[in-house]
This record gives sequence, C-alpha cells and structure tokens, in this order.
Amino acid sequence: MSPNSNRWMKHVIGVAQRAPQSGLRVGAALVSENNELICSAFEGEAPGASWYRTLRGRIQALGTSSAQSVYLTVNSLSADRSFELAELLADVRIDRVYIGLPDPALTSYLSGDPVSERGHVLRFPDALQRRILDQNRDLYAVSGQSIECNPHYSTHRISEAVSATLLSMGFALTKDDVNAHRGRTALASLISQRYGAEYKEADRAVGDALAAAFDAKYGTYDYAFDARAANAGWADDFMSVYRRTSTRPLSAVSVLNVGVGAGQEAVALFSDCPRITFADIAESGLANIRGRIPHSRTVVSSAEDLSALPDDSFDLYVSLRTYNSSFFDTSAAAREAHRVLKPGAVIIVSAANGFLYTQRGCVVPGLIIPGTEFVDLYRGMETANLIGADLECAGFKDVRMLPTSTEIYLSAVAV
Repeated sequence: MSPNSNRWMKHVIGVAQRAPQSGLRVGAALVSENNELICSAFEGEAPGASWYRTLRGRIQALGTSSAQSVYLTVNSLSADRSFELAELLADVRIDRVYIGLPDPALTSYLSGDPVSERGHVLRFPDALQRRILDQNRDLYAVSGQSIECNPHYSTHRISEAVSATLLSMGFALTKDDVNAHRGRTALASLISQRYGAEYKEADRAVGDALAAAFDAKYGTYDYAFDARAANAGWADDFMSVYRRTSTRPLSAVSVLNVGVGAGQEAVALFSDCPRITFADIAESGLANIRGRIPHSRTVVSSAEDLSALPDDSFDLYVSLRTYNSSFFDTSAAAREAHRVLKPGAVIIVSAANGFLYTQRGCVVPGLIIPGTEFVDLYRGMETANLIGADLECAGFKDVRMLPTSTEIYLSAVAV
C-alpha cells in the first residue's frame, strides 16, 4: 500500500466521522492523477441525500468525467438494495477503487456489486477497517456480519489462546501486539526484541503456543457450528475439484493432507486411501485420526516446515481451510507443498469463506477481520486471490478457482 493511498484512506475516514451518528457513517473522496482531492462527501451531509447524490452534484458542478481513484469507507446499499458505488462508476471513469467494508446489511453476494464483479478492487488495511467498524459499531453489532451469531467462533479465538499461552511462558503480550504480528516469524521477532530472548527460543515458544491454540480449538471440533453444517455436499464439491485436475481415483495416489484438525474431513475424503499421510501441529487431532484411519501415517509438522517429508514424494497435496488460518505463512507453505510433490502432481487448497449464522440456519460468507467480532464478506475472495498468487510464485501452474457456498477451492499442478 503506497503512502499516498494510505493518506487518502485516513482522510476519507475523517470525512465519514462528520456524518450524523444516527445512521451509517460513510465517507467518499475522488482523487486526481496528480494526487489531488477533486471532491468528497459524507452520508447525511445534505438533508435527505446520500453521499453519492452529494458527490455527484459536486462532480457535475466541476465538469469532472474521470478520476484516478475513489476512496469509499463503506460499500453502501441504497434503499432499493443497489450499490451506490456502481452508480458512481457508471457516471465517472475511475481507474482505482479502494473499499473499506461491505454495508452491514449484506449477508450474501448480490449482483451488481463492483467489489465482486468489477475485478481488482483494493481494500483498506485491517487497522483502518477496524476504525471504520468503530465509527459504525452499533449497526455492525446487530448485523449478520457479527460473529456473536456463531457462539463457537465468538468464544474460540486463536489470537487470545496464543496470548494466554505465551503469558504462561513469561511473555506478556497484549491482544493488539498479537494482532499486529500475526506471522509466526513476526511474533517470534517481537518476543526476541522485547524480552531479549534468543530467536530460536522465541520461535519455539510461538510454535508451542500455536500448537496448543489449534489443539484446543480444532482437536475435538465438530460441525455443529460450522458452515459445512449448511452444505451437506461439501465433500462432493471437493471431489469435483479433484476430478478437474486428475483422472486417477484417490485410492490410487499417494496423498498428503496438511491441517487435519479433528479429522472429520479426512474421514469423509480419505478413509479408503491406502497411501495417506496426515500432517498437523495439533497432536490431539493426529491421535484422533490414527484411531479412525489406522493405516494412515501421521506427522507432527506445520505446513510451512515439512522437513520430515522427502522431496518429490506425493501425488496429491490437500489442505482445506488452513491456508487462511491465523499466523499462517502462505508463501512458505506453498513452497513446501511444491517441494514434497512429484512433478505433475496436484495441489488442492481451500480458503474458508463462510460462518454459520446459527439463529437463521444460513451461511454468511466471508472471513473475520483480525482483532474484531465481525465478518468481512469480501475477505474470502481477496484471500483466495492472494493464495493463488503464492502458488504461482512457488512454481505451480494452471491455478484454478472454484467458489462454493462455504469455501473457495484452488487447484494447481506442480511444474
């Protein structure tokens, strides 16, 4: 993110702050190719008019037909549930679009949404998204985007469990510290600098804390509060992705499943695979899967370091809803996946993209914004695109994406 774009994102959040507190606080700004403000507007600035109507009036008065970029804090819906940003883009040619958050009224993807249909839309960073949430907290708190609608996810937070475990080891870090250093290397470096510990000691502490946190959350996890409870055909979704990339039956290939959790998906998919290896940092999940698939091999290992496994040894690498886990290094994991796969072998990974809204029995797509209690509907697709880019950088080709109702699958072939 460039300093200029960061500057304008902060500016437009300040514009939104001037909006009346009684409604949705939205700020918007058009910026020229010379990085100068063309005009801005906020929701409620003119009585009875949306931010878009106010902005359009100023655009027409200025005779503006194009802009280098638009910055919008909330991708707001009008009364008829159309996107006001779409109306702006129909009026003015704009090269770059920066979006903070989805409208709190959104609980599914709608047609006509520029974020999902326009192509590459840039997002505000997490810290600034949290500021937008604070401006509109009352509205988001009662929306379907609040994870309090899902008691499992509102009470089991990896970052909080990691903080608690590190504190028991003598490393007192705040919640903000952990959320600001969500990579294992970054968190270990922070501990090393703050406490004067050797980096290896700090890294080992972080690794142990992560293993304990994932063990606690997923070691005995079931689908009672999982989005897959609303998608009985998720295993068929996986097989559809696999059949697009290989004509060999699963029983005929050597499989590595990374991130086994409590083993539900492994039992559903790989019980009949004679050459199946499971890898995870959580030992209770591996113990569980050994009991359920006795012929399997299990390895205590993170996705980012599969050094216990040799090069060019598997036909299929599978990691479902792991690559967007907290503190996960996607680039390192993709490189390790490429190393352990045979040339021409297949990788299938997925990014979680849904939370079960238990009161309504439906799935709200998206991923949690770190350090908050809210789901961002756009975050799943953004994450999947980043994972796809990391796979290509690691040496995979033919990266393909398949969104489903609960997760987004990516498949590719090792070169």
